[in-house]
Amino acid sequence: MNKIREIKKIVTGRQAVDGAGVELVRVFGYHDTPDFDPFLMLDAFDATDPNKYIKGFPWHPHRGIETVTYLIKGDIEHGDSLGNKGSILDGDCQWMTAGSGIIHQEMPQAAERMLGAQLWINLPAKDKMTTPAYGDIESANVPVIDEDGVRVRIIAGKYLEHSGAFTGQYVDATYLDVDIAPGASWTFTNDPGHTLFIYIFTGDAVLHPEATFSETADALHGEHKEAGRKAIREKHAVLMGGGEEFYVRAGENGIRFILVTGEPLGEPIAWGGPIAMNTKQELDLAFEELKTDQFIK
Repeated sequence: MNKIREIKKIVTGRQAVDGAGVELVRVFGYHDTPDFDPFLMLDAFDATDPNKYIKGFPWHPHRGIETVTYLIKGDIEHGDSLGNKGSILDGDCQWMTAGSGIIHQEMPQAAERMLGAQLWINLPAKDKMTTPAYGDIESANVPVIDEDGVRVRIIAGKYLEHSGAFTGQYVDATYLDVDIAPGASWTFTNDPGHTLFIYIFTGDAVLHPEATFSETADALHGEHKEAGRKAIREKHAVLMGGGEEFYVRAGENGIRFILVTGEPLGEPIAWGGPIAMNTKQELDLAFEELKTDQFIK
């Protein structure tokens, strides 16, 4: 296995409308689960027009997953069936464990810019029906590590000897917000067998020490060994192959991205809308319980 992780897949995603009329980009989802395991879905949003998101995501259920909503800029009011309520603001994160079942709403408020992402993490079979929980991660509590031209915010997991603001109880995921100055480089070392991807909010970069900015990689599904020496632009997710070290060197405009990594579950997935279980029988039961008001345990 190579020491440096090579690009395995570059994903642009597709424009989508979800909730009550929120415009977003579904970066990866249902058809990508084998590659991105244990991560089920990533939605990204970047809007300056409140009409594109103000209708929000009214009350809806989840079971069998965790949802992680991270805002670089914006304001989202939320509430859930556990009685939690509040706002996610600039630099805040909501880490919600749906477990056996939760009903919640997420209602973006008009802001100068709404920039962020929501990630769905699959729960292991043994923890699908765990007790629901809510993790409120405030920006002020997120450790920030400043290095030479690089700023790393540790939302969850560990970076170097530093622990993040949150620790996953079921999937030990690392979630970093990385901001790199123009021309600066950065490396991240972790278990070579863990899934690792980035999503680029702004800027561009090359992801190999031998790469140059002379060419830009096309964003297509599939194997991208030939793209490993080309620049990757903003608004793309990049899934990396196995290896001990992830490398990035920013272009002339710098780069800001999230890096997410975790151990694959390797379990069957039965997924319908906001619920992800392991078998069709479990999925059918969840929807039946929704109809008969037995969903919340």
